[in-house]
Amino acid sequence: MTLHIIHPTGFPFSARTVKRGALDYLEHARFSEHDSYSHFDAWRRQTGRRLVLLTTKAGLSAYDARYLGDDVIMLGRESAGVPDAVADGADLRVRIPMRQEMRSLNVAVAGSLVIGEALRQTNVFAALT
Repeated sequence: MTLHIIHPTGFPFSARTVKRGALDYLEHARFSEHDSYSHFDAWRRQTGRRLVLLTTKAGLSAYDARYLGDDVIMLGRESAGVPDAVADGADLRVRIPMRQEMRSLNVAVAGSLVIGEALRQTNVFAALT
């Protein structure tokens, strides 16, 4: 699995800046950096990958969605999500079901939940045992 970083990011991104959060796993991580959303979008369309957007504005539960092994799951900024033009280009939009009175989860936790579900559905965990 590769983490795709689309610049400009809303945070400083480098191996040095993510080292603290990555702990001992950084050496096992794969990153691909794209200098703009348009370059990322061209790459994913050229490779035939579906863009799955995690957003509070979706109607479909992330647990009712069906994921494909080569899906790209996109997370936006915690405070603002993704621009409307990016959301409009998504092939599938999913949300984490939550009670109305609850605040949204932070982006790292939300991403972990959805990516975990996608990995479970595509049997990635079976290959690890």
